[in-house]
Amino acid sequence: MEVKREPLGDMSALRVRQHQARDLLRGDMDDEELERYVEERVLTTTVDKAVGWAQGNSIYPLTFGLACCAIEMMSIVGARLDIARFGFEAFRASPRQADLIILSGRVSIKMAPVIRRIWDQMLEPKWAISMGACCSSTGVFNNYALVPADKFMPVEIHVPGCPPRPESLMHGILRLRDKIQGHGLEGWRERYAAQGTEELLPEQADLATANVNVFKSGDTAGA
Repeated sequence: MEVKREPLGDMSALRVRQHQARDLLRGDMDDEELERYVEERVLTTTVDKAVGWAQGNSIYPLTFGLACCAIEMMSIVGARLDIARFGFEAFRASPRQADLIILSGRVSIKMAPVIRRIWDQMLEPKWAISMGACCSSTGVFNNYALVPADKFMPVEIHVPGCPPRPESLMHGILRLRDKIQGHGLEGWRERYAAQGTEELLPEQADLATANVNVFKSGDTAGA
């Protein structure tokens, strides 16, 4: 790493700003100068946008992990990704001090009530990220012992992968921040004009055709 000393450049601009601030305090500015001074330095917004900006840049994740995805989650606080740049590095050890839970790993049926109780103890407003294929759709462990996270609690962001890389989780957290601040990206149905591609229910379709893309009734593979 090379450290260089460079001059600050023209100091007249700084001197002009100092004089303008002095004239503002003294009341010596005329109407035109005062209006231009305010336009250059004052930002107007709404309370909702200000609160959303504060919440989106000060998320407190819960120190909570389930399986192998938790190792990838731990690495986001390291020097390689440094999630502290976005204000998310303060992992809290108590659910009463956290407002984000990252479900990093497979969720068993016995673990689901425990996670739900932790979720109910978290601060409001709160959010959840489903990390990995196991937590989102049971992944390769598609059997009776596992349950997707969105079956027993609300989930805002799904991060795909088995396991997803830390960069993927970082992208999911940034998408959550955009959603909290009120300018989230549109969904894939709107982005790709995929309206009308919903899965058909068995009672609404002819089971003899190839249009049925869901499991039949009673098939445990689709549970």
